Amino acid sequence: MSHSIGQRLEQYTIKCPNEVLLVSIEAEGQPDQIAIFKGFSSSLMNPTSFDPDMPVLPDDAIVQSVDRLESPYNPNHPRFVEQGLSWLEFQRLLDAAGV
Repeated sequence: MSHSIGQRLEQYTIKCPNEVLLVSIEAEGQPDQIAIFKGFSSSLMNPTSFDPDMPVLPDDAIVQSVDRLESPYNPNHPRFVEQGLSWLEFQRLLDAAGV
């Protein structure tokens, strides 16, 4: 069974609980930024559904970049582990983590 991009990213943050991911995407022609931490996703630019079964990151989204940050995330003082990773670069980390 193939997992969606959002599910893989959420699983990564479960396996790496000291990291927060900030994922810049384009969905339906609109930009968005998704924060993912300990298996949960939240849009920083659009409303997020209260239903945890509703994906925040659509399957057809185009991932523009992924930033890895140390948790806890403080938007006023972010502590970057890596910044501006392409989807291809980040997929290698997902594969290494087994997700």
